[in-house]
Amino acid sequence: MIDPHPPVLPGAPPPLGAPARLPVRPGIGRFLVLVVVFVCAACGLVYELELVALASYLMGDSVTQASVVLSVMVFAMGVGSLAAKRLRRHAAAAFGVVEAVLALAGGCSAMALYAVFAWTGGWAGLWADGPRCLLVGFCLAIGLLIGAEVPLLMELIQRVRRQDPGGAVADLFAADYVGALVGGLAFPFFLLPFLGQLTGALLTGTVNVVAGGALILGLFRHDLTRRARWVLLVANVTALGLLASAAVLVGDFERAARQAVYGDDVRVALQTDVQEVVVTGGTHGRPLDLFLDGRLRVGGRDEHRYHEALVHPAMTGPHARVLILGGGDGLAAREVLRHSGVRRVDVVTLDSGLAHLARRDPGLSALNGHVYGDPRVHVTTTEAFRRLRATPPASYDVVIADLPDPGYTAGTKLYSQEFYGLIRRALRPGGRVAVHAGQVSGSTRAFWTVDATLRAAGLATAPYRVPAPDRSAGARAPRDWGFVLAGTGPSAPPLRLDPRAPRPRALTDAQLAADARAAARTRIPGLPASTLAHPRY
Repeated sequence: MIDPHPPVLPGAPPPLGAPARLPVRPGIGRFLVLVVVFVCAACGLVYELELVALASYLMGDSVTQASVVLSVMVFAMGVGSLAAKRLRRHAAAAFGVVEAVLALAGGCSAMALYAVFAWTGGWAGLWADGPRCLLVGFCLAIGLLIGAEVPLLMELIQRVRRQDPGGAVADLFAADYVGALVGGLAFPFFLLPFLGQLTGALLTGTVNVVAGGALILGLFRHDLTRRARWVLLVANVTALGLLASAAVLVGDFERAARQAVYGDDVRVALQTDVQEVVVTGGTHGRPLDLFLDGRLRVGGRDEHRYHEALVHPAMTGPHARVLILGGGDGLAAREVLRHSGVRRVDVVTLDSGLAHLARRDPGLSALNGHVYGDPRVHVTTTEAFRRLRATPPASYDVVIADLPDPGYTAGTKLYSQEFYGLIRRALRPGGRVAVHAGQVSGSTRAFWTVDATLRAAGLATAPYRVPAPDRSAGARAPRDWGFVLAGTGPSAPPLRLDPRAPRPRALTDAQLAADARAAARTRIPGLPASTLAHPRY
């Protein structure tokens, strides 16, 4: 009778299906393998989510970035799984190498991408395609390594204790999917808010390399030659050393990268529950710049041009009660309070950290005129859509939508027909709404989609654009600002300034007329409205 598992020669890998020589009972060994499957699945999903989050943060348009990252990684996982079939005879050694390389690639991916963003002038210019290629490269590499885990782990679990293939697959994927659940929840609720993207990725890589190395060097050490054990030990120690060194230096790296992105004048840098907030300047006569998630939101040299153009045309008419959606920095409220007759201003912001900074930071509070100390100003920390749904009809004379550009997917619903329908309901007869609608020159279609969506919600519109002066902020500064003034009446509200109010510094009636004509020349007719079910931005 032929022995199905002949003796293994010293120094030779065991044949496929040969039982492993374990230091523990098979039941315990099988449990340990499934624990490592669980841990590796959690780490793998964290790597995916970290790449999606970082790409969305640095490049914008989260739907596109998520689609690119996930589709490329799933494709690479399939390729990696096929390629690993040839390594099953060396499953233990191959799995150890895969986990060490995966831990380094996944753990260091965030630092590498952020470094490219910081030191190549952002994602524009001559190197525009380089960062995107790097992102796709990381997706391919990490996907290949994650895909290679499955056949190797299947071979290892069968060597511990033979069972029918269906049962082995069920056990393996049960542990894998539960691990993915834990990783998917750990990323937004623990790693991102408490550790940040860079440290969170490095910690995940450390857990990954420890789990993979402990399984192979502890449980399957007898399947390895003496040389292979030393090679894997050195590889794992090296990976741990690199990850630990990066973790020690991550603070200095973040400061250097932040200075490369924002300049040497960074005064405040904090991660709120919603976004990263960075303030530069604002003291000793230096202009204050406010960046939200890396994008210039307030430029101290010309912020008055933006906020005057957004607020003052809407204040021509009754304005006793004003609702500001967004505007947690207090600058839109400052312009509202310049008008006499304002009795109440409700500021609805999602980011309580930004509102607290606008109240307490000397530079930002001075810029907004200390509006949060005015008893007429009331701040609510909630989501704008939810706040409007709870607002009684005909509550406000004016609504100011000081929101991020419509092209950023997270805020697309705040530019939908349903959202504008809620605004229309909240306005009194003859009420007006002013909407920041993004750049006209760079996002012409999105700008006119906002206009079409407001009209579809039953509002009469008067679109206009205001050119932004040249700035030293480079690619992060907008070239212009697009606005749409809309009203509940049968015709568009007049695009002019209130003659009874203080004159704005950088806005006149003649300029508003010229701005309206400039916007009209870019009109794209026939655009459909954007809805929650069918976003058009």
